[in-house]
Amino acid sequence: MADARIHRALADIPAAAWDALHDGRNPFIAHAFLDGMERHGVIDPRLGWTPWHLGLWEGDTLVAAAPGYLKTNSHGEFVFDHAWARAWMQHGDEYFPKFLCAVPYSPVTGPRLLARDDHAAVALLEAMRALVARAGLSSAHVNFHPANEDGWFDDAWLPRLDVQYHWRNEAGWEDFDAFLAAMDHKHRKNIRQERAKVARAGVSFRVLHGDEAGDAALAAMHDFYLRTFADYGNTPALTLDFLRHLARAMPRQLVLFLASHDGRDIAGALCLRGGDTLYGRYWGSDLDAPIPGLHFETCYYQGIEYCLREGLRVFEPGAQGEHKLARGFLPAFVRSRHHVADPGFAAALAPWCAEEAEAVRRYAATLARHSPFRG
Repeated sequence: MADARIHRALADIPAAAWDALHDGRNPFIAHAFLDGMERHGVIDPRLGWTPWHLGLWEGDTLVAAAPGYLKTNSHGEFVFDHAWARAWMQHGDEYFPKFLCAVPYSPVTGPRLLARDDHAAVALLEAMRALVARAGLSSAHVNFHPANEDGWFDDAWLPRLDVQYHWRNEAGWEDFDAFLAAMDHKHRKNIRQERAKVARAGVSFRVLHGDEAGDAALAAMHDFYLRTFADYGNTPALTLDFLRHLARAMPRQLVLFLASHDGRDIAGALCLRGGDTLYGRYWGSDLDAPIPGLHFETCYYQGIEYCLREGLRVFEPGAQGEHKLARGFLPAFVRSRHHVADPGFAAALAPWCAEEAEAVRRYAATLARHSPFRG
């Protein structure tokens, strides 16, 4: 029988053992990515994240693992349970801390239950439930798991559904003109006008992978990121040291799109590259007066062109944003599962989750009717 252990740092699990449990196509689940977050100041208990990685061991062999965190808030998760927390506390109980299986600050679908086989994956979920009971936690949550992990969850795990906007090259477009040609006249014209405004403003772009980005480029991107968070009054988590780590440890998976004007960088987008997917993560600019279309060009059109050049099939530019639909990003479902320790509270939440999922499906169907593509 496998021994379940909590690891308070990913460094306690050998990288080779962790990475042997996934296929390497999703960069966010890589040991280098998650361990780098801990080593370089991204994961901070003061911001609500304490590493509690779950491992199943048979002797010295890791047979299953999950990126886990003890959470004292819901910050940086992107599966919103604030109403659950308020209801829980209104009944005189403490919702926090809770257990979260996820990639911090990354609303990106990818493997969550890393296991050598189905039996080990199911055992991992049983270990999560046992952990909740043993530690007296309110709940366990598995955020942004892929559809192929659905079969490992039993009815004790409440399902939730949400929508993101993803670009997919299922038609085999070879270049940006072919992509635009698939759109109706209105949307094709709008995109061309947006791109023309940026070009007329004298903005140029360069694309740098981690091993091509010097420290000045990494520092500029981090400054843009900080500016965006300051503009919206949010607390930044990524550190410059973490970006430097990614450039060293994942040199071809880190991708920067930098916009320049009059010889200096004015904006940038930070992405990660997976097996067949580009993942857009952060954007920022230091301009006080924005250039029309600069955000769309930097965050979306440059990424689409990159995917077309590199033969990537999917571009996931991040969470939320109906404005992405008009630019060729169509609705896609994202999933999460939730084990609530209190049986009565779980029973009350089950119909709520079912109603939410049905509303999300109706919303996605409405969005699909407004696709910018012809036919």
